[in-house]
Amino acid sequence: MIERLRRFADSTNFTKAVIVTIASAMPLIILTQLGYFQYGIAVALGAFLTYPADIPSNLQHKVRGLLITTLIVSGCTFMVNLLHPVPLLFYPFAIVMVFFLSMISVYGQRATMVSFSGLLAIALATGHLRDGWDIAIYTALSLAGGLIYTTISVLFKLVSPHRYTELQMVECLKLTAKYMKLRGNLWEKDADREKIVEKQLHLQVELNTIHESLREILIRNRSTAGSSNRTRKMLLVFISMVDILELALSTSFDHSKLQHKFSDHPKVLDTYQNLAYNLGASLKRIAKSIENRKKYISKHNLIEDLESVQRAIESYRNALSEAEASEGVWMLLNMLHYAEKQVEKIKTIERAFTTTMNFKELKERDKDLQKFLTPEYYPFRILKENLSLSSTIFRHSLRLTITMIIGFGLGLIFQMQNPYWILLTIIVIMRPGYGLTKQRSFQRIIGTVAGAVIAFALLSVIKNTSIIAILAVTAMVLGLAFTSINYSIGATFVTIYVVFLYGMLTPNVREVIQYRVFDTAVGAVLAFAANYFLWPAWEFLSLPVYIKKSIEANRNYLNEISLFYNEKGSVSTAYKLARKSAFVELGNLMSSYQRMIQEPKSKQKQVQQVYKLAVLNHTLVSSLASLGTYIQSHKTSKASEAFNVVVNAVIKNLDHSVALLSAETSTQAYCSDKEELAMRFTELRNIRAREIKESTPDDENEFRLKMEEANLIIEQLVWLNGLSEKILTATKQLELTK
Repeated sequence: MIERLRRFADSTNFTKAVIVTIASAMPLIILTQLGYFQYGIAVALGAFLTYPADIPSNLQHKVRGLLITTLIVSGCTFMVNLLHPVPLLFYPFAIVMVFFLSMISVYGQRATMVSFSGLLAIALATGHLRDGWDIAIYTALSLAGGLIYTTISVLFKLVSPHRYTELQMVECLKLTAKYMKLRGNLWEKDADREKIVEKQLHLQVELNTIHESLREILIRNRSTAGSSNRTRKMLLVFISMVDILELALSTSFDHSKLQHKFSDHPKVLDTYQNLAYNLGASLKRIAKSIENRKKYISKHNLIEDLESVQRAIESYRNALSEAEASEGVWMLLNMLHYAEKQVEKIKTIERAFTTTMNFKELKERDKDLQKFLTPEYYPFRILKENLSLSSTIFRHSLRLTITMIIGFGLGLIFQMQNPYWILLTIIVIMRPGYGLTKQRSFQRIIGTVAGAVIAFALLSVIKNTSIIAILAVTAMVLGLAFTSINYSIGATFVTIYVVFLYGMLTPNVREVIQYRVFDTAVGAVLAFAANYFLWPAWEFLSLPVYIKKSIEANRNYLNEISLFYNEKGSVSTAYKLARKSAFVELGNLMSSYQRMIQEPKSKQKQVQQVYKLAVLNHTLVSSLASLGTYIQSHKTSKASEAFNVVVNAVIKNLDHSVALLSAETSTQAYCSDKEELAMRFTELRNIRAREIKESTPDDENEFRLKMEEANLIIEQLVWLNGLSEKILTATKQLELTK
């Protein structure tokens, strides 16, 4: 329990909550003591509204983002107060600004949070209107609050510049360790392998997200702030983590066949499973050492585990005749070879935290690292391209604008005490997707009611204002810290904070909070209903795009593998980018699938078929990674004509699938010549054998190695062709848009 509390207190969410609490509470306390309570509230709101845009990034982007947010927040506050007395100007301005601020979310996460801050500023300004010189004074105070928050946030960043990177690396190590543990679970005799594979797919979505975050931090930081040994160390660890995941994806075993094969010799698989578990356990221990800021000490001796597997293989070999043992030994040696490569990667990570590393190789690759980042620029073209109903953000912006108009209108018609609370609830809850909006609506209502009950219970027994103030600050910190972890708990603590605040300010706190709970419920219902009825963004409509992108990424990955096999040389940046894209697009497909299953049953189209396509794409990525890894790690011979014919057949199947998903009815249907392809597979070994024999007529050992290469490549090609045909068949059966 204490360890969990310590980890929570060390988290980025808690740190940000502390920063905004200091930035809000400090000026409020000082100005209240000086007799300017209202001024203190204005400064506190300025700091609070700047806080959402404080997303992890390098110092330059952090400062720029916070300053822009501060200007937008104070600008919106000024314009709302200035135009409110003139309805003909105020309402058009408010509608246009709400829509515009919603639309800038097309530029990514930072823009989304800036948009959120601006929308909150508009809603709060409608509930705290000023006139005359007060408009300028309160705008300046709001600006000051934003600058105070920016200053404190930058100071925290300078005090601990690498902590967020370390915590993200910890999360990456833990997720990878979990993935490795799932691979270990596959060796259980009665394992539910379909369920385990499903868990791996969902885990891959999380890994893709954390990988993208680490790329942003480690690579973009190098270009703006230079490269220190600490940054290089983290980058080396990250690259090793990506390699570990790719190696795991590229190496699949037929566990049922192996369990049957070694049923009379269970020790050999038990020994291997122990090694598989220790691979994950080692990564988890490294994560723990980084998290606790302690020197890493290896607990699991992976070299001894490898030797144990080698001894188990020898025992198996000795227990049978050479003819009986040969196939089993070959299988076990393949498993051992995979484990050796994973141990090598983990040892690289361990050395990064225990010895002085030589980073010469990373320095030489600096010029290519930027290519792995998502470009960060904001051309008007992107905004213009999204001004149509085909854009999810455009529909969300329209939906949010209309819902806020309805919410504000209801507040005026029924003369609600604080109609801006309805607007705040709509802004906080409403998301582009139905599933998340529905989830947040229920969580918000539950959290608000629970928080109100708890707060009133505490107020009934606590009368000391100082104690209430301390509890209010504590609730504020916890509420903000939990908002992104557990929204229900976050909403509970935020409500407790609001109740305590009103408890200190007004005698009729019960009446005020009753209105707040009611307004929250109204806002939640409006947000939920709007997402269902106003241009809903049902996920089944977007799924064909995600499936198409995943298939295209796999096709491009295969193209790069084929190019590398034909031309040899070093692995190109284009190859690595294609590999990254294949993994990322598969993760995006799984994310879309997860969103769909949160939606109403009537909107869940062909769930099993979509999941089947996701699994097929996952298997295809694994097979491509396996082929690519083999070609990279072995000295291969010249690619044969037969290889290129089969690769082209696979690419044509994938192209046809993409054409079907693009609804390109004019595209000429591709029907592979089954007989020709079958002939190619039948003759492939003979053709390859002749090519190899002609190139090495006298060297039997080299001939044997090249034939082994040919057989492995052929097996992969047969498997890839089968997968591409299954993807094509599954795509033809897909009818999501109907």
